[in-house]
Amino acid sequence: MCNLYSITRGQEAMRRLFRIGRDLTGNLAPMPGVFPDTMAPIVRIAPDGERELTMMRWGFPPPPNLGKVPVTNVRNTASPYWRAWLKAEWRCLVPATSFCEWTDSRPKVTHWFALDESRPVFCFAGIWRLWTGERKGETREHRLFSFLTTEANDIVRPIHAKAMPVLLTTPEEWDAWLSAPVAEALALQRPLPNDSLRIVAKGEKSDSDLA
Repeated sequence: MCNLYSITRGQEAMRRLFRIGRDLTGNLAPMPGVFPDTMAPIVRIAPDGERELTMMRWGFPPPPNLGKVPVTNVRNTASPYWRAWLKAEWRCLVPATSFCEWTDSRPKVTHWFALDESRPVFCFAGIWRLWTGERKGETREHRLFSFLTTEANDIVRPIHAKAMPVLLTTPEEWDAWLSAPVAEALALQRPLPNDSLRIVAKGEKSDSDLA
């Protein structure tokens, strides 16, 4: 499962790509390594209908009796625990330029995957929620996100056989994930075609190759 990704394109590029009407991220620096429980940009449709770029913390609270480790990846969308967050008002896009998987065998080696060597922006199919509790030493209401995974394609499987993130790469897919009925949106929970993904770096804990 993906517990590390990068977003190294500037916020102006994200504003254009995702037709952002409201940017609440401030002065957003490149993020060559986004880890669980950190803040990162997401795109959502706000209650007033505006498409919004804003910051949220990566990781949902886990289901009851499953510890306290934040849940960064969601695979079983049929589970009652996740079903409520699949409604359109709780879906979001998580912009990224690459994501990392570790080899299943030891010693574990990082492999960074992107659409191509230039690292164009894509999105993970995300969900978000409000939650009150303690994160990073702060007990308050937090805005949290996670994203969907699916079976690994032939590019990811030799490195990490269990799963890969759900990647959305076109405006049509972005629009569908944000606003389509649940059944139509969940049809996007499938591996990216093999010819649309490649390994762009190995052995690094961040992907800072900026074009």
